[in-house]
Amino acid sequence: MSILSFKEKSYLGVDLGRGSIKVVEMKNEKGKPQLVTYGYIEKGIDFIKDDSEDKIKQAAFYLKEVCQKSRVATSQVIASLPGFSVFSAVINLPVMPHKELVSAIYWEAKKFIPLPIEEVVLDWKILENLDSHDVQKNGNNKKNFKILLTAASRKLVKKYLELFKLANLELMSLETEVFALTRSLIGYDPSTIMICDIGAKVSDVIIVENSIPVLNRSFNIGGESITKTIASNLNIDFKRAEQFKVDIGLNSQGDGVIPKVIEDILTSIINEINYTIELYQSQGAKKIEKIILTGGSAFLPNLSSYFSEITNLKTLIGDPWSRVIYPLELKPVLEELGPRLAVAIGLAMREVV
Repeated sequence: MSILSFKEKSYLGVDLGRGSIKVVEMKNEKGKPQLVTYGYIEKGIDFIKDDSEDKIKQAAFYLKEVCQKSRVATSQVIASLPGFSVFSAVINLPVMPHKELVSAIYWEAKKFIPLPIEEVVLDWKILENLDSHDVQKNGNNKKNFKILLTAASRKLVKKYLELFKLANLELMSLETEVFALTRSLIGYDPSTIMICDIGAKVSDVIIVENSIPVLNRSFNIGGESITKTIASNLNIDFKRAEQFKVDIGLNSQGDGVIPKVIEDILTSIINEINYTIELYQSQGAKKIEKIILTGGSAFLPNLSSYFSEITNLKTLIGDPWSRVIYPLELKPVLEELGPRLAVAIGLAMREVV
């Protein structure tokens, strides 16, 4: 979703998560995105839920800190809007001239968006290209525009503008996480693909059709849910539980206590995946071909094979660096960080590809 838009040489993608802040800077190198720098800090501020002045100032402070440590060279920013804070819908409208179409979209948006239209910033995108001949046809034609509507509250946009001003950064664009993930993980792949983004506190399940996200669901289960459950069941602190999760994952160990604890949480995620698939295919939609895992918990040992077995869908860990130029000596560390930085990578790519 593009709400603000300008152009410059290098661009900073900023992913403001509840549990961390991630930044990736890129530039255009002969038509391809090239990595300039990256960084992250494990200090997230939920300034969307708690929009007090202190919370926004604290988030701006942490953002400035990670930018300074990463030696960010640009002030031009594309930032992410979390899926749960944005409303999206796909609508169909008869083919008509552009001027009439804009008015019709705003009229239809009032039916779908649960806020007064004057209180939101509305963005829309035609998902299917129709040639000029189609547009000029009279009302008897049977073709329709398929349009993706995206809306964010003006109050939320104002918070972002304030935060980035405090961080001495210029907010060029706001884009939903789902679009950033689609850009970094799928690119122009026409297949029907599900992205499962397992964040620290919130996870997203996204269905992408012809490189366009058409269905997105968020739920309050994430990597921290797994860690807290391990800590509680084994009576250990959060830090040790996090290490257990990373080291053991779904591997069978002894009496299997730890894998069982993790599987109980993952069952909730699998249920959300299955529900989303049923919802999508109940509309007569295409068959989903594969699942791409991303987010901080994507590298949980054996997670992809576990998802493949349970869902009967090919599952793999997404590689957001696949179309990015970067120093080969950084490959091991970038591969490890890829799922965590996927949103920030997609944001930075927006202006350079």
